[in-house]
Amino acid sequence: MKLLLFFALYAIALSAALALAGHRSRNPSSAPAPRRRPARILIVGATGGTGRQLVAQALGLGYEVTAFVRDPSKLGVEHPRLRVAKGDVLDYGSVEAAMRGQEAVVSALGHKRYFGPSRILSEGTRNVLRAMEAHNVRRIVCETSLGIGDSAGRMGLYYTFMVIPIVVPFYFWDKTRQERSIARSNLEWVIVRPGVMTNGEKRGPIRHGRHVGNFLWTVRISRADVADFMLEQLSSDTYLRTAVGVSW
Repeated sequence: MKLLLFFALYAIALSAALALAGHRSRNPSSAPAPRRRPARILIVGATGGTGRQLVAQALGLGYEVTAFVRDPSKLGVEHPRLRVAKGDVLDYGSVEAAMRGQEAVVSALGHKRYFGPSRILSEGTRNVLRAMEAHNVRRIVCETSLGIGDSAGRMGLYYTFMVIPIVVPFYFWDKTRQERSIARSNLEWVIVRPGVMTNGEKRGPIRHGRHVGNFLWTVRISRADVADFMLEQLSSDTYLRTAVGVSW
């Protein structure tokens, strides 16, 4: 019984820490001005689940796409408007080289090194932001997750008390550093926080906003719908400089 109580207190304390450490958003603009859609975009994390959707959907929408990947063989996509840039987000030189000629960045950066401290998300994102500033690339749309900042607890009880504190505490803590790096920048940024992601088809409509999620039950959304929403943010200022939650 004492062990259960201790674990519950640990989970609550972790959720509170993630709330304080992550970005806290302002209200989005009520009447955003229309903006020109960029033509050339860099997709970071292109071989992950959301990244593959971003590549496919961006090509379908007519973008000139550069996929930034560590292992090009894992992408498995060929297209006349697709360029593959091999590199590592922790290597600033390769990030800077891939950034040349881009007009916007869409990041679905992730990894599976859950069980230990890591700064891959935050350090990699800092390299992306630095390269954007060097090449005057202004817009970045970055995927993080519900459960941090002012969305803490909104993945439901199972994730708040089981998955996040047991499986991904280090991963989520690095996400808070990632969000803070983006929010401190002078760029045009949008942070997209999805619920638990599935590999299902894009189905829409989706819920989006600061108060998306639920403190009791798990909220979900497909990676296809997340990618669709992220690409929409390239030509919308509705959530400019805001962290927005998305779910079904």
